Amino acid sequence: MLKVLACVIRRDLLLAFRRRSDLLATVFFFALVVMLFPLGVGPEAGLLRSMAPGIVWVAALLASLLSLGRLFALDFADGTLEQMALSAEPLVLIVLGKVLAHWLVAGVPLVMLSPVLALQFGLPGAAIQVLCLGLLIGTPILSLLGAIGSALTLGVRGGGVLLALLVLPLYVPVLIFGAGAVQAQASGLDAAAHMLLLGGVLAGALALAPWATSAALRIALE
Repeated sequence: MLKVLACVIRRDLLLAFRRRSDLLATVFFFALVVMLFPLGVGPEAGLLRSMAPGIVWVAALLASLLSLGRLFALDFADGTLEQMALSAEPLVLIVLGKVLAHWLVAGVPLVMLSPVLALQFGLPGAAIQVLCLGLLIGTPILSLLGAIGSALTLGVRGGGVLLALLVLPLYVPVLIFGAGAVQAQASGLDAAAHMLLLGGVLAGALALAPWATSAALRIALE
């Protein structure tokens, strides 16, 4: 099973790096959204520090959403997804591999970029560490929950808008716990409770989302 999982991840990573423009679009979108906010809000340091957690997390949610439409669409268009569903390997395992590959190309770059972008808001070092750790836990949740929406809207006309309407409400707990952890740390409080809740959401999403996504894909392929 691990060999199948590794093969799916390697395949999707190779395809993603052949379409570097898609990969770079997600990263540039995240960076631009975060960098534009200080220009609109103004240079007041206290206001920027208080808004920073929400801005970075909302930008991460939108950037992740931007790349979700391609998670299954290309394989669905050329028939590869149907062959995967008919193969002897569990579709849940294939879905998990594709979601992990999506996180590696769409989530990890955001985590790596966030400390640099957070510096312009004047966040203290401890808060930046919590921000990075929160994104490291939260971005896999975005990919897992987003995969459900991507599968449900597969082949639907205007699926991009519908995908946003389906997925964004599911992202609300991630946004609350992730931004709340940074806010608590920046205020001198303990961020552990927020991080534990975020970890609980990740565990739940990891256990349930691949199954829900697989069921949605089978419905879409019928």
